[in-house]
Amino acid sequence: AFQLHCQIPKMKLFLAATLATAAAFAPAQTGRISSSLAVDELELGVTEPLGVYDPLGWLESEPEAFERRRAVERKHGRVCMMALVGQIVHANGIVFDGYISKSQNLKFADIDTSCVGGKILGGVTAIPTAGLIQIAAFFALVELAWMPASDYSGDYGVGWFGEDIPDPEIKARKLNVELNNGRAAMLAVFGNMVGEASTGQTLAESWADGAILGISLS
Repeated sequence: AFQLHCQIPKMKLFLAATLATAAAFAPAQTGRISSSLAVDELELGVTEPLGVYDPLGWLESEPEAFERRRAVERKHGRVCMMALVGQIVHANGIVFDGYISKSQNLKFADIDTSCVGGKILGGVTAIPTAGLIQIAAFFALVELAWMPASDYSGDYGVGWFGEDIPDPEIKARKLNVELNNGRAAMLAVFGNMVGEASTGQTLAESWADGAILGISLS
């Protein structure tokens, strides 16, 4: 009984640490924080069995920062969903044809995008300086002009594939799906990076030898 009593706090601590990425973004009771969006952001992201998950108490101490943190969570989730697809595509050897730098005789296929061998940044360090500058310039364009970080709505005037969703229930469901898929993608991208660095296998190699499903696919 004593052993079980000691394990329970450890389990709670582990759960809190694992879900810390969503700590600041869980909604509170309706009306506690104002939102200018058509769909009440305070009702989004509450997922059972955790419900409202705010262990640091930021909804009470910093309610004015809720919309910014939600916007950051949404944007990071979108980036990680695309990144996860990119990890899967690259792990299967599908790359752009041609050169990333003709002057350096460097092809896209020459860059190892995995984190095998402890390469925390993957193939980023293999990209020529001019390429990194182009990437940084594109990020700046997106963050400052095209989809400015100061716009917390998340649709940036584009809507859902160019269209608005008039039904609030359908819109809320789609936004909930996006938030939860984004959260899962953030954990998946980080987990894949750690897995590749620690096991020495790429995502495709781990999948093929059964390390993921427990069934060899090779």
